[in-house]
Amino acid sequence: PKIERASMTKIEPFSIADLSEIGSGLNRPECVLAAPDGSLYTGDWTLGIARIAPNGTTGPAVEVDLIAQGFRPNGIALLPDGDFLITNMARAGGVWRVSPRGHVSPFATEVAGQPIPPTNFVLVDGERTWITISSTERKHEHFTSAANTGKILLLKDGHLSVAVDGLNWTNEVRVSPGSEYLFVNETFACRTTRYDIALDGTLSSPVQLSFPQDIYPDGMAFDSEGGLWITCVISNRLIRVARDLTWTILLEDPDPALADIASSYAKGKLTWDQISRSRGSQLANLSSIAFGGPDLKSVYLGGLGHDSVRVLRSPVPGVPMCHWE
Repeated sequence: PKIERASMTKIEPFSIADLSEIGSGLNRPECVLAAPDGSLYTGDWTLGIARIAPNGTTGPAVEVDLIAQGFRPNGIALLPDGDFLITNMARAGGVWRVSPRGHVSPFATEVAGQPIPPTNFVLVDGERTWITISSTERKHEHFTSAANTGKILLLKDGHLSVAVDGLNWTNEVRVSPGSEYLFVNETFACRTTRYDIALDGTLSSPVQLSFPQDIYPDGMAFDSEGGLWITCVISNRLIRVARDLTWTILLEDPDPALADIASSYAKGKLTWDQISRSRGSQLANLSSIAFGGPDLKSVYLGGLGHDSVRVLRSPVPGVPMCHWE
């Protein structure tokens, strides 16, 4: 692969004391979106889609009880008209469109004539939409590097197709600032994979960045220098990947039992109970990241065990997502 060596700002690691928080009463804020007006949005298993106002007031973002209707929102995205897309981790699966007034309609529920199973993440990328399926089998006794049934779907020009399959617990995806690459986190393979993107959306030439077996990449976001910030679920780490795919740890707050968790993973015996109980001093299953604020230097962090969104201040601004335009 081409190695890019342009200089990047060296960011000193953060400490736990650097964290503040915003919002309250959240239930599993897995995916955080920052909006230009200072609002934050997250998928939430009580509120459906939660909105955190700039002053921290928290409430539902849409006028419908998505949870009562059987949805379990995980990833969320904002469309230009203000509607949301939600990935649904409930049995019905698929991706759904939800208006602020509460109208719910299917957005992507079948591919190649087959129902789409529970989905993890959705990314609006201009005229393209990327969707991830972590695994076609949701009932896992153990979470291992051998579960290669994850997929990336691409919706373009009204056509939904499988862009890549055979991935391991496919989590968030991001398109690089120059649109030349798509990155995907394969959580239980402990790796991030980069694909070249053709003009028609075809993905090719995968390059794998493998991490140690106690780093489980989940969410991610780009900064303005092309650095890719990745949240690591279970281990509660925040890392930054440079354009040449070298990486550094910016923040960590691991569970004291992380070594035992990693040992279970190495033996193919990692269970959901071990994952769900993982707690640091301030972070609990760190899973999502978004840059926001008027200068795009506020770093918002979501976690499966959080009841609020954690906040850091970055010396480098983030890249605004499509819904900022």
